[in-house]
Amino acid sequence: MLSRCSAVDAQTFADQYWGRKPLLSSAADLPRDFSDLLSPGAVDELIAERGVRAPFIRLARDGEILAKDCYLGPAGFGAEIADQVDSAKVLAELATGATVVLQGLHRLWPPVIDFVRDAVDDLGHPVQANAYITPPGNRGFDPHYDVHDVFVLQVSGQKRWVVHEPVHHHPLPDQPWTQHRAAIDQRVRGEPVIDAVLNAGDALYLPRGWLHAAQALDTTSIHLTIGVSSTTGLDVARAVLDELSRVEAFRRSLPMGIAADQDETAATVTKVMAEMVAALRDNAATVSTGAAARLTDRYAGLTRPVAVRPLATLSAAADADAEVRWRRGLVAGLDSSDGRVVLRLPDRTITFPASCAGALRALHRGEVVRSAALPGLDPADGAVLIRRLLKEAVVVPAPAP
Repeated sequence: MLSRCSAVDAQTFADQYWGRKPLLSSAADLPRDFSDLLSPGAVDELIAERGVRAPFIRLARDGEILAKDCYLGPAGFGAEIADQVDSAKVLAELATGATVVLQGLHRLWPPVIDFVRDAVDDLGHPVQANAYITPPGNRGFDPHYDVHDVFVLQVSGQKRWVVHEPVHHHPLPDQPWTQHRAAIDQRVRGEPVIDAVLNAGDALYLPRGWLHAAQALDTTSIHLTIGVSSTTGLDVARAVLDELSRVEAFRRSLPMGIAADQDETAATVTKVMAEMVAALRDNAATVSTGAAARLTDRYAGLTRPVAVRPLATLSAAADADAEVRWRRGLVAGLDSSDGRVVLRLPDRTITFPASCAGALRALHRGEVVRSAALPGLDPADGAVLIRRLLKEAVVVPAPAP
């Protein structure tokens, strides 16, 4: 994914740009354009034929989000759902300068689904994808910043991007740009860091917090925004504090009346902080292990493994020699104890006989295997294990070579 979005190598991007500063990459320096991910025809198909519903679509004009009844309506007999796209209404709004935002394409459009899965693997953080379709000469949004990093991929047309330095560095999800309107208005009057026209195939990386505004030029502009929800040091701190909730001393009530005396409150806070630091120092290994597990659970909650195909999976489960692989993106842990192997998934725990340990580890490593070739198991037992893992959506049928 990074090789398609960045003109520098992955290590240079990680060391010099990630979370630090913008990067503008020309199509001449990238391997190819982005027409395989989205195109004008694909946008028409999504709007006209795919039954898109709110909130997977929204419209904006000159910094204002349009009311939903401007572009939504029921779909008629057999699909009496009021929040589906009315393509004729969308046409009318586009014709008068509205920007169409197709949201959550990583859940709707197969090429983008695969691309975002690659992005999650490359970046190690949760990723989403939206598309922005802006008529000639128009803009959808005022200068603002995002609370997540973005890769802007110009699909077709041209769009002028003006980027300014942050007024609030590294904003958190609960620190939107609307809290800093006055500072933003002042900052965008100054010299921009980037003032460039993106053509088809160009890409722009913006860390969260960097101010930006964009306007289509002489033709309709389509671009993809790949958003990245970064894990931060505060997420680590929250996970550590959650672990400290296991310590009885920190669950006890503080003395009565301390909130009425600022000096006494400050002294109490200092005392509790010192006790927490001591607890972290004395139990560092246990706390760090528990906090790491909490961060893994957070990551699993914000990402999704590849979707399973139910009928193909049931067909493979009926095949005694099905070839399978681990479900890509499925977060899991393997533990062995008391003669059992425990597979810990985000939403459940599954136990297996100890004899399955080698087979489960091989699958967890991503190996493509058949039941007859599972390490430590005979073909019959291997078939039983594969059948169960398929039905539990832990493994999926391997694609044909």
